[in-house]
Amino acid sequence: MEGNLAAALALRAETYGWRDHPLFYAGDVTYSHGEVHDAAIRAAGVMHAAGVRPGHRVLIALPDSIGFVTALLGTFRLGAVAVLTGPEQAEAGHAHVLADSRPQAAVCAPELAARFPSVQVLTAEDLTDEPAAVPDPARLPPDAPAYVQYTSGTTGPPKGAVHRHTDPEAYFEALAIGALGVTPDDVIFSLSKACYPYGLGATVFFPMFCGGSAVLWPDVPTVEGVLEQLRRHHPTLLFTVPTWYARLVGAAAEHEAVEHGAVEHGAVEHGAGGREGVFGSLRAVASAGEPLLPSLADRIEDVFGCPVLDGLGSTEVGHTFISNTVTRRRRGAVGLVLDPYEITVRGASESAEPGVLYVRGPSVMAEYLGRPEQTAEVLAPDGWLRTGDLVHVDEDGFVHHHGRIRDQLTVSGERVSPLEVERALGQHPGVVEVVVVDSADDDAALRAFVVLATGTMPAPELEAELLAQVRDRLPAHKVPRSVTFLAELPRTPMGKIHRATLR
Repeated sequence: MEGNLAAALALRAETYGWRDHPLFYAGDVTYSHGEVHDAAIRAAGVMHAAGVRPGHRVLIALPDSIGFVTALLGTFRLGAVAVLTGPEQAEAGHAHVLADSRPQAAVCAPELAARFPSVQVLTAEDLTDEPAAVPDPARLPPDAPAYVQYTSGTTGPPKGAVHRHTDPEAYFEALAIGALGVTPDDVIFSLSKACYPYGLGATVFFPMFCGGSAVLWPDVPTVEGVLEQLRRHHPTLLFTVPTWYARLVGAAAEHEAVEHGAVEHGAVEHGAGGREGVFGSLRAVASAGEPLLPSLADRIEDVFGCPVLDGLGSTEVGHTFISNTVTRRRRGAVGLVLDPYEITVRGASESAEPGVLYVRGPSVMAEYLGRPEQTAEVLAPDGWLRTGDLVHVDEDGFVHHHGRIRDQLTVSGERVSPLEVERALGQHPGVVEVVVVDSADDDAALRAFVVLATGTMPAPELEAELLAQVRDRLPAHKVPRSVTFLAELPRTPMGKIHRATLR
């Protein structure tokens, strides 16, 4: 099997005695490590009978489910390459991935089959059939490609980052072990779906590498749905983006208000409260994808009763490579560089001045699929990846994020980092999320969009207060012309803020 990840994970479960341990909780059903690996072997047999061979690509468009996991592992076992895409993507998104990756087969729900013409289409149910024969795991070199994940597409058509069979163990050791200290007793719940980098690591690979378990939840997240999963499965680790932490903190605040009223009337019903409620099983929560405002981080820790670990990762690296940890964290920083990664900051004349972040490590992508010129723009022959982030590193080694190069704005002829303005607005206790963009009809003006905490009401007086707060901290050209209050910010399917929509 050599470098075959599916075979290596199955052997790991056998060697450490995990085969009978729970691996996935899916509604009322529990799947053990052994059951999942056995199901993946059957799936490999079905796909092999359908013509899938080493080096072929298999497009997988399934929700978080046992079918997704067995399709993924079955593809690995055959030495084929999994191409991951969200089943919720629009038809145009699927068409792009299909044309770009040119798969041999697709695994999807029956209602999506028509989107993938001219390829062999299988369903998750097909993969449960008993195959006539099951081939041995493909013998692969360590650098063999395993899966392709697409970038968010905020700066053009999504590009497929190619990752190897050895990549997941690298980012497991970095974040799961190095930052979170995972053990076989941990139950992981990720609101980011497994077709995307954050969820793939948290939901699929982390529990398989450590002998722990995870929640498989196919639904589109809602606050009530998340709370129900927390009540049912009692996870110890939660992974999501700042938006969802804000919503959960808001739900807890609403529950507290209701409970307070109930106490006054002599009736209390426990639900979405803080440490004593549905969040009581959590020992740590991880945040990534967007900047985490310090004010929101404080609220999360108050409500959840456990540390929130901000971090920085990318599709090109596979997962998080800089993070706060359960033993070392600093509010306002994205964390420490995690072993085995290394970073360098280029273009800064002083240590406290932001520069361009480069990262090197064993899980940095091999290439953008079929795009050698775009690969060469970000990935040097010596392995250094240009991330497009602006950062500085303080004297204690903590990395501070100053936004993305592509998000920088020109206002009145001067360059402005919107994150600097967003943090100034975010210091107000009523602000949980904020985005600053340039004005489409005035190149000398910025506009701010703000999501408020539960119980904070939008009003002209509040807008004036927020603008005055920025005026006290930053030069005049960095003060937004206006503040618009929104119930939520527009986002891509990967959960990133879609700034172009706000412009």
